[in-house]
Amino acid sequence: MISVEAAMEAVLDLVTPLETEEIALRAANGRVLSQPVVAQRSQPPFAASSMDGYALRRAEVEPDAMFKVVGEAAAGHGYTGTLRAGQAIRIFTGAPIPDGADFVLIQEDVTRRGNLITLGHRIDDKDNIRPAGGDFTQGEELTAPRILRPADVALLAAMNVARVPVTRKPAIAILATGDELVQPGESPGLDQIIASNSYGLAAMFEGAGAEVRMLPIARDTAASLKQAFALARGADLIVTIGGASVGDHDLIAPVAAELGMQQAFYKVAMRPGKPLMAGKIGASAMIGLPGNPVSAMVCGAVFVLPMLRRMLGLQDVQAPLRNAPLGRGIGPNGPRAHYMRAQLRDGALYPDDRQDSSLLSVLAQADALMVRPPADPARNAGDIQQYILI
Repeated sequence: MISVEAAMEAVLDLVTPLETEEIALRAANGRVLSQPVVAQRSQPPFAASSMDGYALRRAEVEPDAMFKVVGEAAAGHGYTGTLRAGQAIRIFTGAPIPDGADFVLIQEDVTRRGNLITLGHRIDDKDNIRPAGGDFTQGEELTAPRILRPADVALLAAMNVARVPVTRKPAIAILATGDELVQPGESPGLDQIIASNSYGLAAMFEGAGAEVRMLPIARDTAASLKQAFALARGADLIVTIGGASVGDHDLIAPVAAELGMQQAFYKVAMRPGKPLMAGKIGASAMIGLPGNPVSAMVCGAVFVLPMLRRMLGLQDVQAPLRNAPLGRGIGPNGPRAHYMRAQLRDGALYPDDRQDSSLLSVLAQADALMVRPPADPARNAGDIQQYILI
């Protein structure tokens, strides 16, 4: 049995960043930018008005001054002439600043009669002009790697980038095992339960950027498992659920070994999630999660998500450890690291009283996993504890 830290190092060694593919900008949200992208133009490409008003020559701006309006400039329809002394151009937000103008007076500071305007007495010194390239200039880079957010997509569009280099989505095959399992919507027998782990893990991995294949439930026979592993061929990562312990019906390890699995480790000093194994089977990384629902989900968050992030080429792959005071006292921890389901309320951590690894309802109410090291002593309310967000 190895430590969580050693297991983390081992699973991350099983995977490497995947290749780059080019996709349309419209499909880029949430994907991982794999290479820097260069702006194809400056933004704005010209000096532009930031207000509705009148474009003037700053040297002529003074209270009660009068000007003749000789044209108009709007977004997409600039004024093509050159501003002369005593003239003004009606201008709208986003319009190019006409040649000869270097000041925009907001319309609230002007009185207009026909084609003549008179300036008011309270004139702001601000020129209300957005300089060319004030946002970014041609040749500037959007750095990589990064998970593209809506703001990044908007920036890429403004940079006139229509196709985006991203890391290919990791292909993850999820294989649930067990004669006791049936799919949601089916009618379970008296000794059967609904297969929940596959659906929760698929949602978790897809939310982190993977492409998930949910394989048919494998029965507790070597033949069924071999068929399931055959269906998983081509996946970057195979995630098995259940069957990884040492019971008579736990066949994942021997079947995987028969198929050539190179095991990296078996069993981790953590709770929930002790019966965890990982290795390589052919070209695919493989991780065998426990069958208990909370154990599978916690191990998915702790181990599989960092593997996924590494395949996506991200730099910070592990969930950051945060600190918060305990909201109530807790007893001492045992010999294994404990990932306790907890809630954050008013800045404090409240671990649930019920930590059984079968209780999905507790996990669904939690927004944090409080991380207790092995042999951690009893703690009082207010003591600082580490946690990861889930």
